[in-house]
Amino acid sequence: MALVTFFEKPGCQGNARQKALLTAAGHIVEAHSLKAEPWTRERLLQFLGGLPVADWFNRSAPAVKAGEIVPETLDADAAMALLLANPLLIRRPLMEVDRSRMVGFDTAVVDAWIGLGEAERPAGNIEACVHGPAGHGRCGSAAADAEEEGHHGPCGTH
Repeated sequence: MALVTFFEKPGCQGNARQKALLTAAGHIVEAHSLKAEPWTRERLLQFLGGLPVADWFNRSAPAVKAGEIVPETLDADAAMALLLANPLLIRRPLMEVDRSRMVGFDTAVVDAWIGLGEAERPAGNIEACVHGPAGHGRCGSAAADAEEEGHHGPCGTH
């Protein structure tokens, strides 16, 4: 059993599924809002530093899906500036156990990291947006970002 500090977008169904899996595996999850955390370059790099810059981004973010932000074309400084300006662009979840950190939720990687035991794994890609490849157009958008935490627009689920 581990105490997992879990940085999420509150209300995100994908993050809820991930937390449920961790809890089912016997871990204690301490959830924090990705948006509310006072991120710094140094702190984010503790999670992201070992990954290619393109893997720092939430592929479900509307600006990424629409091609307005193309992570593969960014250097580390430009990418970091975007992530600090809009934390919903950060690939999630960010997780920390003791001083070990990771980004994203690949069940095989999480299992090797802290163990998932016999907990039933959800079908499909647990890191992907539950709204499918097209999403619903609001996750991480300026309109959704301006809304109060916990109110998630027309779909009512994110």
